[in-house]
Amino acid sequence: MSEKVTIEALVEGGKASGGPPIGPALGPTGVNVLQVVNKVNEMTKDFEGLKIPVTIIANREDKSFEIIVGSPPVSALILKEAGVPKGAQNQKESVGDIEFEQLISIAKMKRDQFLDKSLKAATKTVLGTCYSMGITVDGKSPKDVQKEIDDGLHDDELVD
Repeated sequence: MSEKVTIEALVEGGKASGGPPIGPALGPTGVNVLQVVNKVNEMTKDFEGLKIPVTIIANREDKSFEIIVGSPPVSALILKEAGVPKGAQNQKESVGDIEFEQLISIAKMKRDQFLDKSLKAATKTVLGTCYSMGITVDGKSPKDVQKEIDDGLHDDELVD
């Protein structure tokens, strides 16, 4: 039976290094840290500027490894689309704006991780995160956009 070690880390897309958290965790396994870091960077390069959850499964016996890349949190995707470094300190403050199309794009990317799989429900979930972060959608409050969705104004755009 092979002895496998699972390491979970949050790394910046395309910028993992042999330092913490990956290097010290992998060191005792005997797996080539540079090979792992290069593979993680190759697999996460499209998420540059975002923190990405990565799972590394290292086999101590044959020194092989497997990498599973998660997707960034909804909040990180919203910040990237809005072009702002961080969300608001309170919900009354507005720090950025995204377009409805960007909202739908994020919902499509994350919907398989939400409990309700419909695009409409996933979009409303992302809107809730926008609200808590102080991000407007097409210049409107996320609560107003949520009401528009409830009223059927975006049904043609939210087809599963």
